[in-house]
Amino acid sequence: MLVQVEAVGQVADGRATVRVRSEVGAAAVFWCGDPTGVGCEHHVEWTVDEDMAWGGNTRPVNVFSPGVAEVAGDRIAFRGRLDLTGDGGAVLEVAGARILFDLADPPPSPAADGTWVEVRVERNSVSLWPYLL
Repeated sequence: MLVQVEAVGQVADGRATVRVRSEVGAAAVFWCGDPTGVGCEHHVEWTVDEDMAWGGNTRPVNVFSPGVAEVAGDRIAFRGRLDLTGDGGAVLEVAGARILFDLADPPPSPAADGTWVEVRVERNSVSLWPYLL
């Protein structure tokens, strides 16, 4: 996913927080790239350190388009197509980006594979890593 990275600040542990803007939305998250990369466009990999819990932080949606948004002040919502990997994990495809998740109890039903879902996670669990194509 191609995003524009804008400086926001640093948190107490020294990590940089940036606002990223893409064709599917915007959010403030932790930046794991070089500080000189702030203010530029990057292809990025999203890392989420929170498990996907069906009926908890994950639910089916009737909106069939990808999205990234800040919700409820301290959460980030990802909307995309769910791919259950069969090994206790899942992949959420959001506008070409593939975000890996571990599954918590209760896991989604096998019938949820391939459906559109929204996953809401703590902002502090989301990081961005830039990469070159």
